[in-house]
Amino acid sequence: MDKIYLECAKVFKALGDPKRVKIVDMLSCGELCACMILEQFEMSQSTLSHHIKLLCDCGLVLGRNEGKWIYYSLSAEGIEKAKQLFGLITSDKVNCVCKKENDENEQRQKFQYWLF
Repeated sequence: MDKIYLECAKVFKALGDPKRVKIVDMLSCGELCACMILEQFEMSQSTLSHHIKLLCDCGLVLGRNEGKWIYYSLSAEGIEKAKQLFGLITSDKVNCVCKKENDENEQRQKFQYWLF
């Protein structure tokens, strides 16, 4: 289960900056050249590369070289995986750690009630 938390943290870290969220939003319209993305921001090419690298490393974005240009697009597989990860950590669970603790506390309280 710890692997799931690490993967979620990578995705959430990548989306933890409004500029990276905007890049993902821009790519939702289709593939874009890095130069077209850069036009929408007041940042250097190296700063954009850093943002794109985080998005690629977590699997949300793919890059492909064409000549001297790099084109970026959303990874359908990465987006689906991120949705599944988020669904997994936010869904109701039968064997949730918190529920186990609550059940144990309720049992202790019932036991203590009977002792007095």
